[in-house]
Amino acid sequence: MEWKIRQETEKDYEMTEKVVKRAFLNAEYSDQSEHRLVSRLRKSEAFIPELSFVAVKKKEDEIIGHILLSKISIQTAHHAVESLAMAPVSVIPEAQMKGIGKSLIEEGLKKAQALGYQSVIVLGHPTYYCKFGFKKASLWGIKAPF
Repeated sequence: MEWKIRQETEKDYEMTEKVVKRAFLNAEYSDQSEHRLVSRLRKSEAFIPELSFVAVKKKEDEIIGHILLSKISIQTAHHAVESLAMAPVSVIPEAQMKGIGKSLIEEGLKKAQALGYQSVIVLGHPTYYCKFGFKKASLWGIKAPF
C-alpha cells in the first residue's frame, strides 16, 4: 500500500474522526473517546492546524491515519513552559504495522520543530515512542495532571 502524508483540512474532519474511532475501537488501553478528544482539541485555543496531519492512500486519497499535536503548558513552581502534546496517533486496523504511524509521527515532529517548538509530550507505549527520541517525562520532573 502506498500512502502520503498531508495537512488535514476542514473537509477531512468528519472522516478523520471516523478513522480515529476505528483505530482505537479494540485498543487495550482506550476508553474509545479519542475521536471526541480530536473534535474538542480542534475547537480549542490549543489547536494548531499546521500540526494536524492525515495519511491517505495515494490513489484514492482515502484517509487511513491521523496525528494531532496541540499546545500545552508545563507548569513549574516558578513559570510555565510552552510545549506540545502529541495525541492521538491513529491508523485504521488494516493499515497498522506498515510504517504509517511512524511516517505521521516523523512528519509531525519535523513540522513542530520547523515552527519553533522545542518539546513534545506523548502518553503511550514507552517501547514504541522511544524510537523517536521520547524519554520518560519523570526525568524532567514532569507529571501528568491526571
